[in-house]
Amino acid sequence: MLDVTNPSPIDIITFEGHSFFLKRDDLLHLDFSGNKARKFHYFLENDFPDITKIVSYGSAQSNAMYSLSVLAKMRGWKFEYYVEHIAEYLVDNPHGNYKAALDNGMKVIVGRVAPIPTNENVLFIEEGGRQKEAEYGIKLLAQEIVYWQKENDIEVLNIFLPSGTGTTALFLQKCLLKRQSHGTAPTVYTNPCVGDSAYLKNQFLALEVNEKYHPIILSLDKKHHFGKLYKDNYKIWLKLQQETGVVFDLLYDPLGWRTLLAHPEVMDKPTLYIHQGGVLGNESMLPRYKRKYGV
Repeated sequence: MLDVTNPSPIDIITFEGHSFFLKRDDLLHLDFSGNKARKFHYFLENDFPDITKIVSYGSAQSNAMYSLSVLAKMRGWKFEYYVEHIAEYLVDNPHGNYKAALDNGMKVIVGRVAPIPTNENVLFIEEGGRQKEAEYGIKLLAQEIVYWQKENDIEVLNIFLPSGTGTTALFLQKCLLKRQSHGTAPTVYTNPCVGDSAYLKNQFLALEVNEKYHPIILSLDKKHHFGKLYKDNYKIWLKLQQETGVVFDLLYDPLGWRTLLAHPEVMDKPTLYIHQGGVLGNESMLPRYKRKYGV
């Protein structure tokens, strides 16, 4: 069973001449890696005797999709997952999160919008786990960081993590601010990976209307298209592995690190980067990079 009450370790790494603290949430659990361990902690900790099925939606290689397939299998529930489309290559050659979720019994519905269930026996999970229940597990993450910061006598701390729906970044900043009884709460910085800054801001507002709890959004000057292959992303991902010995996710982390390094003002203070896992998705991303760039 998943146990996120045991804090994930924090390492010290050096990259591009800068020293960072690295929160290894990727080590929390094989099937609920990183932020999925935090987001879905509520559903793992509590009993749902009336639930018989999970319904969710998103991309065909979603990390959340895979973790939900594991949750459904553990609980003996059915799992229906709605996708806008699936690439023909993936259908013919199942791999990565998609194959693993299928092996766990996931039923895929293509080209239809996920219906919001009216049946009380169905648990509806928003794309990427973007819902209020996610705060339950992210509170533990905030608690771990606060205790670690105090133990290490770090007066001011900046935190950085890349965002899809922005759920983890939002609730982390909110929980840190609510926990702060004196001094300055850590500042959470994030960058949009799925859409632009306006998209990410709307994601925050859907969960929390009080903007004082919102993280600070950073971005690069050049527009980035989610899921598109960028050689700069692969190069920084490879360099991270070579310089730190840590394998990062190929979809979110490269853009996250590129954005962080482009904003040196963040790194003027001790900076904690949160490794949110998702490396199972590299199984599908790496062959795509090899096909396109021959790397």
